Amino acid sequence: MNPLALRDAFGRFMTGVTVITARDASGAPVGFTANSFTSVSLDPPLLLVCPGRFLSTFAAFEACTHFAVNVLAEGQEDVSNTFAGYKGDRFAKVPHHFGAHELPLIDGAVAQFCCKTYQVVPAGDHVVLMGEITDVSHTDAAGLGYVGGRYFSLGLERETGAGAATVLGAIVEVDGHVLMEQAETGMRPVQVAGTPTGAQRDHITAALKTRGLRVQINQVYSAFSDDEAGVRHTYYLAHAPHMDAAPAGMCLVPFSALPAQAFSTPAIGHMMTRFAREAQSRNFSLYLGDAEGGEIHALS
Repeated sequence: MNPLALRDAFGRFMTGVTVITARDASGAPVGFTANSFTSVSLDPPLLLVCPGRFLSTFAAFEACTHFAVNVLAEGQEDVSNTFAGYKGDRFAKVPHHFGAHELPLIDGAVAQFCCKTYQVVPAGDHVVLMGEITDVSHTDAAGLGYVGGRYFSLGLERETGAGAATVLGAIVEVDGHVLMEQAETGMRPVQVAGTPTGAQRDHITAALKTRGLRVQINQVYSAFSDDEAGVRHTYYLAHAPHMDAAPAGMCLVPFSALPAQAFSTPAIGHMMTRFAREAQSRNFSLYLGDAEGGEIHALS
């Protein structure tokens, strides 16, 4: 069996994102990002996670007497990324506090489970770490999702999908360029007008496919209302494979050239100028508001 194909198949299952924390033999806090988290039983209250043997902290989790599961909130992509790959002091970069059994808990998580180790079962290149829950807390906030190697925020997508009329667009990256439509009033990202709310990712993916574009839709990048027209605009970050030439009616614009273009509306111009700036560091943000002004929220 092809391991890469198997990984891709597993990746089609939508999950939440967690950070698993514990203390090592010296008492220092340790943690890693995982979506291999499952509830097991209510009586007794059990859950499980699956640390991989490739983890630098694997020995600490295999031998721990207590551990915690922190279910991340939407907007905590940076926390997930820190515990997935940062090599330094991860807890110095992420706000946290200490809970039952002095376990480190991530601030802002939507749910937290403090556990006593119940059983450790070897399982191939992982172990199944089962815990008996001794303390739990949660909020009503929306959780961070993960599928196909990408984060998604269902709560934000529901919020930005509100309204009777919607325009969906995608800022499609292609080899350091953005695929833009050439409208009569100026350039704009590829978009679909008059779309229904709900299942917006599926809708825009299917609509662009009918136009010959196979696009990976990622997170929401900008959502704003045009009160005068009564239309809600939602634009996603997206990616497409290499193309030798843009389809008819479209063009490929280098990131650096975006601010100099003539756009179809001032709001589109502001969005694309912001994208050109943020693309340099890959630290993208989310804009929520109207065509005149709004708020910027960090994505990663």
